[in-house]
Amino acid sequence: MLASHYFNEYELEAGCDEAGRGCLAGSVYAAAVVFPKDYHNEELNDSKKLTAHRRYELRKVVERDALAWAVGVVTPEEIDKINILNASILAMHRALDQLTVRPEAVIVDGNRFKPYRDLPYTTIVKGDGRYLSIAAASILAKTFRDDYMDALAEEYPQYDWKSNKGYPTKKHREAVRRYGPTPYHRMSFNLLGGTGELSIDFKD
Repeated sequence: MLASHYFNEYELEAGCDEAGRGCLAGSVYAAAVVFPKDYHNEELNDSKKLTAHRRYELRKVVERDALAWAVGVVTPEEIDKINILNASILAMHRALDQLTVRPEAVIVDGNRFKPYRDLPYTTIVKGDGRYLSIAAASILAKTFRDDYMDALAEEYPQYDWKSNKGYPTKKHREAVRRYGPTPYHRMSFNLLGGTGELSIDFKD
């Protein structure tokens, strides 16, 4: 069961998480969520442990109940320039920038983050399965990114993005091999996997 209390003693705490870090294509998304101090919801959980239908149901709950929420995006071009770790953190910063309520602290899923303004922050491994605001952020980031990839799939159906959301599945990599990369692919990634003939054009 998720912790219903804040990690810190602060009145307003923002939870952050990202989605799409391991994908070969598409932007990386991140969300920031601030709940009221006394907020409880036993249905919220790590987005990976929820069905797609349940994630979208809970997105509506988060949007309704949060004091503030926002989603930040970093494009494939930016990912290629600054690397995916920095891009994931930048997406979280962009989400925090958009919050209509200023938090007094930040908690982040994982073990890497960079200071955001003058706010104290804490990184929490598997935090999306432990704290409500991070779980909510994981749901928002995942669903908003899935919507984005579904839209791209209409433009490039051969890459199966409707199903794989840009992750490195066999079908996705076979499509890259056959049709080449799209403008949405991350050219700094090893798009083909292994040591295939074309993979020398891309960096891990």
